[in-house]
Amino acid sequence: MSGRGSAELLELSGIALRVAEEAAALVQAGFRAGPRGLRVEEKGPHDLVTQFDRASEELLVARLGALTPGVAVVGEEQSAACGAAPGGGLVWYVDPLDGTTNFVHGHPFWCVSVGLMEDDTPVAGAVVAPALGLRWTGFQPREPGPRGAAAEPAASAGEARRNGERCAVSATASLRHAMVATGFPPIRDRAPDNNFDAFMTVKRNAQAVRRCGSAAIDLCMVADGTYDAYWERRLHAWDVAAGSAIVRGAGGVITALDSGPPNYHTGNIVASNGLVHASIAALFSHPGSPTR
Repeated sequence: MSGRGSAELLELSGIALRVAEEAAALVQAGFRAGPRGLRVEEKGPHDLVTQFDRASEELLVARLGALTPGVAVVGEEQSAACGAAPGGGLVWYVDPLDGTTNFVHGHPFWCVSVGLMEDDTPVAGAVVAPALGLRWTGFQPREPGPRGAAAEPAASAGEARRNGERCAVSATASLRHAMVATGFPPIRDRAPDNNFDAFMTVKRNAQAVRRCGSAAIDLCMVADGTYDAYWERRLHAWDVAAGSAIVRGAGGVITALDSGPPNYHTGNIVASNGLVHASIAALFSHPGSPTR
């Protein structure tokens, strides 16, 4: 059974952008506010939360509920309270402040991410990074087939935009000429989950590896051609739903690390321009081996 069409997804991506802009304006008011204006707590090791994370999520849940009644909303800070669980149909996944550690330290790589999944496939979304002056939107209809099977280059029915202009993945064809992004999970006590070995392997084979601290921005920079690929482990759907929809709309490829269908709830994914995908995915299957 086919899913939502392009016209409906274009409208929904516009809604995602509207509410993400509103939440980003709220969060921006606290950026570089200093200790008097910022209350920081630890949810766990290396995992921070502020009052702006929570206020942003409250705004997102309320606005999406009003604009798209009947569509469940899952957020990072209050996912249990949102009354939604992973599954079929349409579900909004929101990250009210992706890159909280950056935000707390005054680093500009943070954003608000609003993504829509249909039958567990990212189909529309928006990511707003106000401190960088950047916003991305995109959509791509779900292909008929099993859930999560978006492992092929996106068809022409979708689109991706960076600051309102159409964008697309890069044309880099060789991993040794590629700039790649990644990140590390808050809990880093064991391999391979800590991503350390994979980082070193890719670093030896790619032209450059960047780690900027926001999965949503990293995915969007694959979509706009800045990065040629991105991988990370132990992510959540709210981290990747919007960025993955934008990558799909830009013509990119997303798979699991083993090149199988991606599971956006376990988050061990690799996204790329498609041309370097086989080369980088091979590194995760055979760590330490050189590739072109």
